[in-house]
Amino acid sequence: MLQHALKVSGRTGSTLIKWMDKWAASSLNTTDPWMDKWGASSLNTTDPWMDKWGASSLNTTDPWMDKWGASSLNTTDPWMDKWGASSLNTTDPCMPAQRMKTLDQMPGPTTAKFAWDLFARRGHCRLHEMQVAGLKRYGPMWKASLGPILTVHVAEPGLIEQVLRQEGQTPIRSDLSSWKDYRKQQGHGYGLLTAEGEEWQEVRSLLGKHMLRPKVVEAYDGTLNAVVDDLISKLQLRSEQNPRGLVPDIASEFYRFGLEGISSVLFESRIGCLNPVIPTETDRFIESINTMFVMTLPTMFLPNWFRHICPKPWVSFQRSWDYMFEFAKGHIDKRLAEETEKLARGEEVEGTYLTYFLTRTGLPMKTVYSNVTELLLAGVDTISSTMSWALYELSRHPEVQESLREEVLSVMRDRRVPGAADVARMPLMKAVVKEVLRLYPVIPANARVIADRDIRVGEYIVPKKTLITLCHFATSRNASYFPNPDAFQPDRWLNRDRGHHPYASVPFGVGKRSCIGRRIAELEVYLALSQILMQFDVKPDPGAAAVKPMTRTLLVPEIQYTRLNANWLINQPGIRLPHQIGCLGDTWRM
Repeated sequence: MLQHALKVSGRTGSTLIKWMDKWAASSLNTTDPWMDKWGASSLNTTDPWMDKWGASSLNTTDPWMDKWGASSLNTTDPWMDKWGASSLNTTDPCMPAQRMKTLDQMPGPTTAKFAWDLFARRGHCRLHEMQVAGLKRYGPMWKASLGPILTVHVAEPGLIEQVLRQEGQTPIRSDLSSWKDYRKQQGHGYGLLTAEGEEWQEVRSLLGKHMLRPKVVEAYDGTLNAVVDDLISKLQLRSEQNPRGLVPDIASEFYRFGLEGISSVLFESRIGCLNPVIPTETDRFIESINTMFVMTLPTMFLPNWFRHICPKPWVSFQRSWDYMFEFAKGHIDKRLAEETEKLARGEEVEGTYLTYFLTRTGLPMKTVYSNVTELLLAGVDTISSTMSWALYELSRHPEVQESLREEVLSVMRDRRVPGAADVARMPLMKAVVKEVLRLYPVIPANARVIADRDIRVGEYIVPKKTLITLCHFATSRNASYFPNPDAFQPDRWLNRDRGHHPYASVPFGVGKRSCIGRRIAELEVYLALSQILMQFDVKPDPGAAAVKPMTRTLLVPEIQYTRLNANWLINQPGIRLPHQIGCLGDTWRM
């Protein structure tokens, strides 16, 4: 149960934070195409070895490794000794083969025990906890089988690095068999989440030009700020409409905020998620995402013949995807029709939205529909979950909240709407989001399949086509890499005396298959948190219980009851409106 309050701060003064660097720790200049000068996945530049060795002392030909990826090299950097030999590449052909072990020698639960834990003990809702338990019981690598699928779990940063450095030029994330089965059955194309090989590489390269380049992403700040403004206005309006000044189900607004934000980027138009009256199709789309993620696990692990015996999971899964594709196709077709009308009138057509670029690349329209559908569903959960956890932790740590507010006000001075250049000067803001994503990674586990060859990971030979689960939740909650790992301590990302293994917390993934929408998502979160903190104080209800995460394919807060109270202040300092404005989330379902 989560209960906390929002109160408009009404502060107009600002204090210059003397330690704030203009460019911030995570905005170092780098030519790495996937690095983000704002983001949680940016390298922690506070590691003690970085200042000593510098970027110029390292040399790597890996196109996606950052300049400072010392873990991939044979080096005498002092942090290497700290993390140990397990972080080195063990694929050295000189390593004696007799020292390597096979999967038959790998520990792990029996198939019966694994199935019992998943279904009888509701392990499918706590897969993140099963990672931690597996690491404790079996060590950094273990295997588990369910139905036709054998999975090797890897829960040590150095070993995760080894897997990722052997993934090849067109990495395979995982089979996602039920997602692909649906597309084959319905004749849909594949998007970035489901495509493989050259098909994936082509779309990734096209979208990367518009989603991974910092200067391009900065141009979206005006579009995203308009959505943030509407979120603030919507909370105020709903509280005024409630006799007790309460807004039911505040978390639904975060879902709608996430959907409105990604839709604005994709379509360069608004779809009404934050309007006073919510379009029915908006809430149905969000509910379809929820149902689809819940049904992904049973439809993926259970054999296909089981769909005839117990059809309900597959039917629910299928109907959810049907509506998501219908929703995306409707908005794409509407936007294209508007452009056709302009051309018919002799007007010039030019756009900066992503769908515009996709439709002009020569890709089949079914590929465009699939990619937009997958980008929509990915954007909604990333934003809503991160916003929810960020406000939750800030409410429980008022000293961090106050420091962050002071940072925002010192950067903004007398301005009310931040831009991309402003958040680039907020190192504590970035540290807060990094720490939130360390504790609650939206994707608690990633996966890889090496299809063309056997690989060596640690002391094991992993056969080709084996599903390898990368246990990011377990590594980010490991005390060996993060002292007091369950505590919310953003300063761990600012303290130059602390070092973190670069693969211990990678909430957006690493490498060519990392989250392509990471930069846009982080910018939206930074802008939203900045405006919220300039206008609200976030406070917990003393009687509230702690909120725990649960797995619904993604990591989300448990079903809970949420209370958000707010006292709204008008712009003039010290003058209060005669009534209280509050927000009540009576069923915060993520």
